Amino acid sequence: MGTLRRLLWVLLLATLVMLASVFAYMNPGRVDVDVGFARFEQVSMSAFFGIVFALGWIFGLLAAAGALLRSASDKRRLRQDLQYAEAELQTLRKAP
Repeated sequence: MGTLRRLLWVLLLATLVMLASVFAYMNPGRVDVDVGFARFEQVSMSAFFGIVFALGWIFGLLAAAGALLRSASDKRRLRQDLQYAEAELQTLRKAP
């Protein structure tokens, strides 16, 4: 199963590289980019697209990481609450 997953990742990566190459070949033009705090002149359209795509991916990873950390914290808190409840139940069962 691990080898198949690795092969699929390699194929996906190769496909993405090929698509990026085709995009760069078909869009040789240069654009001026104004991002509010800086202005970049004569930036390759394919480079600009790749940078924006990478920044969006990183932002998505950070957003997902925040949700996962919050979920892990809730899970840890619930596990502690369960242990306290089980301990209380044991003491109540032992009581006459």
